[in-house]
Formats: sequence, structure tokens, C-alpha cells
Amino acid sequence: MPSLLVVDDSEIERRLVLGLLQSNTDWNVETAADGVEALERLGESPFDVVITDMQMPEMDGLELVKQMGVRCPDVPVILMTAHGSDSLAIEALEQGAASYVPKARLADSLEDSIARVLALAETDRNYERLLACQTRAEFSFELDNDPALIDPLVDLIRKISCSMGLCNANGGWHIGIALQEAIANGMYHGNLELSNEQIEEARESLLAQPASDVIERRRRQSPYQDRTISIDARMTPEKLEVRVKDEGPGFDVSAAEALLNGAPRVLEGGRGLRLMRIMMDEVRYNESGNEVLLVKHREPASDD
Repeated sequence: MPSLLVVDDSEIERRLVLGLLQSNTDWNVETAADGVEALERLGESPFDVVITDMQMPEMDGLELVKQMGVRCPDVPVILMTAHGSDSLAIEALEQGAASYVPKARLADSLEDSIARVLALAETDRNYERLLACQTRAEFSFELDNDPALIDPLVDLIRKISCSMGLCNANGGWHIGIALQEAIANGMYHGNLELSNEQIEEARESLLAQPASDVIERRRRQSPYQDRTISIDARMTPEKLEVRVKDEGPGFDVSAAEALLNGAPRVLEGGRGLRLMRIMMDEVRYNESGNEVLLVKHREPASDD
């Protein structure tokens, strides 16, 4: 049973999150009042995911992410962000946090975000030993618009990248989240031409869960049913390149870039593209907006 640690200095907020998550009987959920207590708990018991508030006394969420990167880098961290903490959240993502959920969206998005991170965190030790023997990998996939195919493919690329020494565990989470965003965007917005509202309706079933009615209906309609999404990946110990291309109409790349560069609510408005840009070294779209290249370079060796 996965164990989750919720960290928040507000007892009311802790109870709220605890209530949201305890409905999932497959999870064991515990709490800590601040980052200092969280590190103590992590030293005493193993946890699979930490969900933390950003702004706390003694040790805030950003410092907790930094400390966990040293003490327990294999444990992913999900941030709960309040209005006005965008810059801190972005810095925490850059420091190694796996994902974030705005506090205003906890009821809609937190459980799904945890499920995604847990899916990425599942490991097979014998499989990893085999992957550690690889020195180069190159493959291509052509997927139909089935959400169930996303996580296994993302997990494969993430595990190979980590086993080759391209990145550590935190870097692996970043690669996984960025690829999830890129492939899901190509599948839902690109091939199926779903609106944000339709995707929100299907939120609980995205990626790790069976497809919802709105997705299933669109998958069986023309012209969407004949479209595929292509993923080409090249991996060496020095560099990862993944090209994701859908067969949809694309989008206005320049307008999206302008939004991200100038909009104050960037974490809400351009979340997917912003996450990809933070978590990968290069993100390049083609002119029509239906193909994206994600690049990750080998992480520098730690001084420790």
C-alpha cells in the first residue's frame, strides 16, 4: 500500500487534504506540521510521495525539496501552491519537485496528480538491472489515441534514461512529467481536438485510468479515429531526445510563447508547456504546433 506524507503548517489545511485522500483506500496517508517534522518522519519511515505546502515557518516547501534531494532523492514531491507563490513553485520544480497542484484545484486535481507520480515511481529491480547494461537506445512508436499506452511508454523512457546515468531520480521524475504532458497534449488537444473543458471533464480518467466517455466517443468518430501519435526517442548517457508528433491541426506556437513570457498566471494558464520548459533543457515546436522536440542533457556530477 503506497504511503503518502502531507506537509502543511495549517491544521485545517492538513485535515482538508487528509479528507480528500483518505477516500482512496489503497493509500496510507500521514501528516506533518512543517518541513522539519517531515524530514524527521522521512528518516523514521519510508514514504512513496510527499505532498507539501509551499509557504511554512521554520522550513518552507522549497527548502524541504532541496533537503529531500540530498537525503531521499528517490521520494517524489508534489507541491500545493497558493495564489502568489508562482515564483517559489517554479524554483521548487527546478530544484527537483515532481509536480504541483494549485490549492484552488486540490479537490479536482490532487488525487490524479498523486496517481500519476505513483505510476512513475513503480519499479522493477530486475528490469532496472537489465537496463543498466544499455549504452544506447533508439526506438519509434506509433500510438493510437488510447490513454492506457502513455504511462508504460513514459516509464520505459524514464527508466532507460536513469539507468544510463543521464539523470538521477529527480531528473527522471522531470523527464516523466514532461513526456506525460507532451504526449497527452498531442493525444487530447491535437488528435482528438478536445477543449480544456472536455479534458477537465475527463480529468479523473486521464493517463493512468480507463478512458472516459468523452474520450471514448471522440476516439470512434471521424476524422479523429484514424489519427495516430508518433514518438521517436534517442538515448545515450549524454543526451535524451524525444520527438512527439500528432496528426491534429496544431496550435499557434508564437501566441502560446507570448502568453508564457508575459502572463502573470502562467502556472494555471500554460501549465503543460511551462512544465516541459522547466523540466527539459530544450523544448522546440515546429511552425504548425503539432510536433515538439524535448531534449535533456546529462546532469553534471554532484560535488558531494
